Amino acid sequence: MDPAAAPVWNPERYLRHAAHRTRPFLDLLARVPAPPPHAGPLRVADLGCGAGNVTALLAERLPTARVTGFDLSPEMLERAERDWAGPTPGGGRLDFRPADLADWTPDGPYDLIVSNAALQWVPGHADALPGWIDGLRPGGTLAFQVPGNSAAPSHTVLDALCDSPAWRARLGDRARTRVHEPADYLTRLTALGCATDVWETTYCQLLTGEDPVLDWVRGTTLLPALTALAGDPEATDAFLGRCRALLREAYPPGPHGTVFPFRRIFAVARRPH
Repeated sequence: MDPAAAPVWNPERYLRHAAHRTRPFLDLLARVPAPPPHAGPLRVADLGCGAGNVTALLAERLPTARVTGFDLSPEMLERAERDWAGPTPGGGRLDFRPADLADWTPDGPYDLIVSNAALQWVPGHADALPGWIDGLRPGGTLAFQVPGNSAAPSHTVLDALCDSPAWRARLGDRARTRVHEPADYLTRLTALGCATDVWETTYCQLLTGEDPVLDWVRGTTLLPALTALAGDPEATDAFLGRCRALLREAYPPGPHGTVFPFRRIFAVARRPH
């Protein structure tokens, strides 16, 4: 991806929903088997590490490991370095490096490669799976989760807005997230000889505050559009105003907050010994 065209991430806005965004990662991590022991420290890669808060959970799970988070966003990497980089209490180390997942390849054997809600931004990411599996030690694991909610109003109404005559010229060609269905990931990973576990979950999240769904998508889904409108505050305000109205209609608030169903797709693939 051209860094100049990459979405500009805001760590503070993204982390406002950290509890909801972290839960799928914890559910993924619970299904990851322990790496086989071997001489030398375990090596772990977190692809699309963001602000580093979930990368730190990997270091807690594997306290002696060398854990490296990779991300394209300078803003996210700066936050991750500030909050989490350095030696870990168990004798391991946590560090962060810039990388574009579109062309990332393992720099030596890893015991665990993880990606949390990042691969949807990588066109053709399924084609990278064979190389990532090859980058694992025998018995190593590739584990990832991606949002599977492209058919939800949070995406469909915003796609329609960006494709409308008022916004098409500026936003119609923005980057959009794309993922495969669970059965496709299962088929691909099983064909690589892996013991594979694929599943999906829809989390019924209760969001609070004013326009919470808009606040959520401003931290992720809307980033390409907002990056394209950067430098034009009048257009940005008009666009966000229309988004606000559409999302209020699609997700009306209730007496205890706004219900925001969110489908996630998970895959855990273990390379044969």
